[in-house]
Amino acid sequence: MNQAEAHVAAFNQAVASGDWTEFLTLFHPDAVMTFEGVRAGPYVGRDAIAEAYRTTPPTDTMTIRAVTTEPGVDKVDFAWSQGATGSMTIHRQENLITDLAITFD
Repeated sequence: MNQAEAHVAAFNQAVASGDWTEFLTLFHPDAVMTFEGVRAGPYVGRDAIAEAYRTTPPTDTMTIRAVTTEPGVDKVDFAWSQGATGSMTIHRQENLITDLAITFD
């Protein structure tokens, strides 16, 4: 399983269980999470990201449609379980997410 697949698997598990603890360990303490196409964020720092998931947890899981990988960066096209699509760009440093940009189509 590559890192993008591991990220989506951890996300889907967190959605199903409501427990974001394990998922949040994938983020660097100073990570930034931004969104395009929805009014949310930006969230700066793992604690702010954790608070966002705690107060407004997603209810859709996602399925990967395609992944492009470059050193330290994954670009992922995905489909939500309720039918919409989107993409995300995941930047990593030492296997931790430093920047996650999610775009809703």
